[in-house]
Amino acid sequence: MTEPDYTEDGVPTFDYVRDKIEGRNLTSEAATELAGDPQNTQDQFDRREEAGRDRLEEIRRSLRPE
Repeated sequence: MTEPDYTEDGVPTFDYVRDKIEGRNLTSEAATELAGDPQNTQDQFDRREEAGRDRLEEIRRSLRPE
């Protein structure tokens, strides 16, 4: 019995090979991104936190009676 990703001759299918290559490429891109500049990541986090606090304050102001 042959594996589903291989031909009867034991050769991997084109789809199998393509999926393997794409998976490795995505893994490589993700690793590069994660290994990137940690300061940049912290800056992004800080900006999101500040935007969240600003939005929360805006919502609270809108709920206060005039």
